[in-house]
Amino acid sequence: MKKFRLNKIFTLLLALVVVTSCVKDDDFDTPNLNFDEPNISTNDIIEISAVAGILAQSSDPVVTFSETGKFIQGYVISSDEGGNFFKQIIIQDLPENPTRGIKVLVDVSPLFVSYEVGRKVFIKLDGLTVGTSNGVLGLGIRNGNNVARIPFPDRENFILRSNTIAEIVPLPLGIENFTTDKTNLFIRLTDVQFNRNDVLVGTPKTFAAEPADQFDGERIVESCASGSSAILSTSTFASFKGLRLPKERGSLDVILTRDFFDDFFTFYLNTPAGINFDNAERCDPTEVNCGLATTTGTQVLFSDNFETQSVNSPISGNGWTNFIQAGTKPWEAYVDNGANASLGISARCGSFNSGDASTVSWLITPQIALSTATAATIQFKTSNSFSDGSEMQVLFSSDWDGTPANIVNATWDQLSDATLVQDSTPFPDWIFSGIVDLSCIQANGYFAFKYTGSGQAAFDGTFELDEIVINAQ
Repeated sequence: MKKFRLNKIFTLLLALVVVTSCVKDDDFDTPNLNFDEPNISTNDIIEISAVAGILAQSSDPVVTFSETGKFIQGYVISSDEGGNFFKQIIIQDLPENPTRGIKVLVDVSPLFVSYEVGRKVFIKLDGLTVGTSNGVLGLGIRNGNNVARIPFPDRENFILRSNTIAEIVPLPLGIENFTTDKTNLFIRLTDVQFNRNDVLVGTPKTFAAEPADQFDGERIVESCASGSSAILSTSTFASFKGLRLPKERGSLDVILTRDFFDDFFTFYLNTPAGINFDNAERCDPTEVNCGLATTTGTQVLFSDNFETQSVNSPISGNGWTNFIQAGTKPWEAYVDNGANASLGISARCGSFNSGDASTVSWLITPQIALSTATAATIQFKTSNSFSDGSEMQVLFSSDWDGTPANIVNATWDQLSDATLVQDSTPFPDWIFSGIVDLSCIQANGYFAFKYTGSGQAAFDGTFELDEIVINAQ
């Protein structure tokens, strides 16, 4: 169940009082198109990574530069033309294969007319302060222990434009490989799609124009290659906020950053031109739809209530395969007598405090002889704790060979008739799956309970599982 943070919403409301609309603030001076190339010695230029290192070595939250005579150089990768960025320029050290980027806070809007994507710039460090701004490396004017925007009259004293405009080549990066040092970089996510619950509905969601989108629209993006998920954020001031999400799959060219509260990685488009979803074939799991049964047979093909498991240890025995595809978290046995009580000893999987860029864990039954079974059914119970963007699926495979190495290569179909706990479900509740009919499955196979999440706050929920029974007549 999602956590409701009143203090965070109050903070954002205060921020909106201070920050004027990105859309309405469109008065600006025409930039000077004729200027000389800055005369800066290469000996006076230090890398953005060196600035990050100076901050990392400091015991203070910010570092102010004075009498160094040093500059950093970089290439602009952000654009506020579409309203998705506001009073900031994001630069990276190289136009191709970059290694580090930094956000430069500037009290000017718009900025794209002077600092267009690809423009090489030099930033004078003396008089500026480096720190962490909303979870990423930021540069601006010191305001206590925070980094504030460079005032409008001072911007040209600190930000020097070069005549060079380079082509920015997006850095290929998988969701499972997101790290702090990759923030403020222009990246390409390949073979991704929006979550089916957002697009495979009567009316697909917009980027940021839903009633619940108060500040940013946050939409789940899934990797077809790794199964990992992350969030695309779009400002409610963006000019394209009302566009519908595409249902196809493909690539996204975005800027990697952190959310406002530094809880999780997220990414922003400059404009919809960064979307290249040209593959109509989605990677959603196929479904097994036998429907629901009203009764169960008396023959038990498999059952487990986990009462013989060792608490706080990975689930084992009884034919189970407990496989970690990504991350560090297995399915484990646990006991909880609190508000979200277990059913005696239960099984759970979650990624809270894991530090995992991606957590994908499987709990798979032994092979079930369905080819000779009559009126087979499966039932179980699920619960969750702050599941948010994490996900649990119940899957079936008839072509897995039983070896862990081949789990990801097998065909896994989703049991769509099973009722699973939802993010909106009160966290103390255990949800009965219903008596799921398996009679349309004519082959022996395996049932899997698959957890997908990450160590990020938006994806670090926990799912609980218990009282699994597979029957036949």
